[in-house]
Amino acid sequence: MTSVEQDLVSHVDKRADRLTAILRDLVRIPSENTPPTGAEAACQQYVAEFLRGIGWAPEVYRLDDVPGLREHPVFFGTRNYHDRPNVGARLAGSGTGRSLVLSGHIDTVPKGSLPWTRDPFGGEVEGNHLFGRGANDMKGGVATNLFVVEALRELGVKLKGDLVFETVVDEEFGGANGTLAGRLKGYNADAAIISEPSFLRICAGQRGGRIAHVTLEAAGGVLTDSKLPAGVIDQLTFLLTKIRDFADQRRRAAKPHDLYSQSADPVPVSITKVHTSPWGTREPITIPEECKLEIYWQAMPGETQEEIDREFLAWLNSLASVPGGPFSQPPKVSFPIRWLPGSGISRSEPVVAELGECVTRVVGNAPLVVGIEGPCDMYIFHQVAGIPAVLWGGRGGNTHAADEYVELDSLVNAAKSLLVFVCKWCGIQ
Repeated sequence: MTSVEQDLVSHVDKRADRLTAILRDLVRIPSENTPPTGAEAACQQYVAEFLRGIGWAPEVYRLDDVPGLREHPVFFGTRNYHDRPNVGARLAGSGTGRSLVLSGHIDTVPKGSLPWTRDPFGGEVEGNHLFGRGANDMKGGVATNLFVVEALRELGVKLKGDLVFETVVDEEFGGANGTLAGRLKGYNADAAIISEPSFLRICAGQRGGRIAHVTLEAAGGVLTDSKLPAGVIDQLTFLLTKIRDFADQRRRAAKPHDLYSQSADPVPVSITKVHTSPWGTREPITIPEECKLEIYWQAMPGETQEEIDREFLAWLNSLASVPGGPFSQPPKVSFPIRWLPGSGISRSEPVVAELGECVTRVVGNAPLVVGIEGPCDMYIFHQVAGIPAVLWGGRGGNTHAADEYVELDSLVNAAKSLLVFVCKWCGIQ
């Protein structure tokens, strides 16, 4: 590292407790996304006040006030954005360097009804772990971005290129309207870093994602004048065995993208929810007449919604024609949230190569350059705004589950690398 880079890294080490404090603040302010509504406003106000405190002039703006948003072909039109603002800010450089966006989504999935053993909004620290809803996805990344822009102020660093900071709403549950609004609002640059938890890898691609709700129906009950009815159990059993065929079909048909060439299963298929009768002794004992399943599968960059839906519906409809099968007609199907396309940029893009060089100097070994194991909002930068973007962030676990956590030492390394990269990319006056 250069002497300047050593000073930047040393500052992060000395101020590591500050990074933890920012993250605890964020986790302690719930910002749950509960489509079609959400509750991100309080956390966004914290972010805006933070930026004002270090001399930035943030704009807290309503998505419904962004011209062209609802008319845009990528807009997903079933969300309510009352009291759910974005925050955007630009720190002007001298005009002689490259510009950069630091982006993150402020919303989290709900705490849910899973059995948390810690307060989901407590920000409890145990050893190297900080627990709480969104600690890993992705308030750890937002805290890293806030820490970095504060460090620039504390160190008196003046940049040549503009630095843009944003926190957007409604990324979870197939959102991305907040990210789209940021692009239409003009918070753009020559490249972008999205601080998702990338596990200290440079993720230059994302998988696509599709969710289907499948409903099975059949006669149920208990007492009859003949054999006990099967209800939907035979249909459910049959579908659960056949889902493996669909997964095998996907693996054969989808061509792995370069960023996923080492993945054991680049296009996984999962059943994420199964629901039949309500549980407990306050409910009657009966053979279920209805079952709802949520099926979630992923796609490679380059696959289209039309291809994905056609393949799935053809497979689902084929179940009704299996000899001796339990279906007299295809199950009912609906798609509750938007299709999220896969997307990726080349490993040779300057933002990929130069971030990799910075990470190598700071951490001591070259980071993996891969695609992340799921969909996110990065495709908006790539495909809508034409901005090369990557995911870069720390490591955690139990993401979207109870007792979500982030590893604090990984955030320190993420912050060191990001601070060095910001100064290299934008340039120091």
